[in-house]
Amino acid sequence: MADHPPAITGIHETVLYAPHLDHTVEFYEGVFGFPRITLSDRGASFRVDDTSVLLLFQPELAASETDGKVPAHGATGPGHICFSCEPDGLGAWRARLKNLGIAIEMERDWPTGARSIYFRDPAGNSVEIADGDIWRSPGEA
Repeated sequence: MADHPPAITGIHETVLYAPHLDHTVEFYEGVFGFPRITLSDRGASFRVDDTSVLLLFQPELAASETDGKVPAHGATGPGHICFSCEPDGLGAWRARLKNLGIAIEMERDWPTGARSIYFRDPAGNSVEIADGDIWRSPGEA
């Protein structure tokens, strides 16, 4: 019998890197209304939903400094994150982004029937909002 670990139940946190942290923090608070949990020179954290946290880190500090609580980490260049919205919610998001002067970079219809819009945060990260399941497992109809 194979030894199987317990099932993963979701993604608890994800990180985007932002050289100009203050502008990017304002973006996620203002555009999405995510409640801020923490803020420091090194980074910020936001509650996305009951089980998910978005972390924003200043890349140079995250890669070089560590407080001994977590290992140093980082990435260079733009990252990507996709948020889910309610079915048929993209129209309201399009209108919100337009009202905030945020350009939509691309729109995509997926073979699964879901749709996505893409735009950039102030750090250049690609932000996507999808209104359904854009991923289909092999063998799913």
